[in-house]
Amino acid sequence: MGCVDFILNLAGVLLWIKWWSLPFDPIHKRTPATLVGTLRRAAPSHFRRWHLLLAIGGLLFLRAVFYWQIGSASTPAWVGKLHLETTVLTFASNSFGRMLLFSTFSFGLALGVFYVWLLLLSILAGPAATEQPVHRLVRIPLGGMDRWPCLVKIISPFAGTALLWWLASWLLVRLEIVPRPVSAAHRIEESLVIGLGSYLAWKFLAAALLVLRLLNTYIYFGKHPFWNYVNATAQVLLAPLQKIPLRAGRADFAPVVGIVLVFFAGELLERSLVYLYARLPF
Repeated sequence: MGCVDFILNLAGVLLWIKWWSLPFDPIHKRTPATLVGTLRRAAPSHFRRWHLLLAIGGLLFLRAVFYWQIGSASTPAWVGKLHLETTVLTFASNSFGRMLLFSTFSFGLALGVFYVWLLLLSILAGPAATEQPVHRLVRIPLGGMDRWPCLVKIISPFAGTALLWWLASWLLVRLEIVPRPVSAAHRIEESLVIGLGSYLAWKFLAAALLVLRLLNTYIYFGKHPFWNYVNATAQVLLAPLQKIPLRAGRADFAPVVGIVLVFFAGELLERSLVYLYARLPF
């Protein structure tokens, strides 16, 4: 069931990207015109952006029905789980309302991770990367956020996640999915810890960039703009290691050291946040 949830979340994110980028599609913006050498006018498209939002809503609703029917009928009953690094939220499948909430929150989490990744690419995009046509795939979904100051982009995942958790915690407490905070200060502390956990999503994308950089160092994949973009962003990621002699002849060990440091820092942050969350009073 977890694999099904992942695939449907991916489909929902792709629909969201299509909804957001549709105004930038030159084919969609083009007004119907008579083509040269033809006598018939091209038929206008009846496709609208709100159709995509309707499709996303239908996807979330129908999969909630599926989880409710299949999950509650299985033995033992399937339980929907959302892993938030520091804690795990569980949703019983014997309630359609909880399955609808799980379906919505699961998609929201996937969409949030997608935007957190885009923000990291935007932060790493130096002058060499922003000139690459591949960066357009980052700029369009981010919109105005791509032009924010670097410090604001760095703080955004923490601030946005903390605020969303603070708002969602009222409903989660009411449904007894999470324990009731002992005070308003405790709710804020909990939100801050959850907000810091949003940075853990960066380790997978950062490691993937460094792995691709490592492969491109020793294997020639051609002059495709994608590899130029990977090299430019990975170079910014490896900037703190430039003063360390990590090259021996033609062998460059900087990407390997970078991968190790990324996972070490991620593991250290995750353990620290789990410890802090467990120490919060309940």
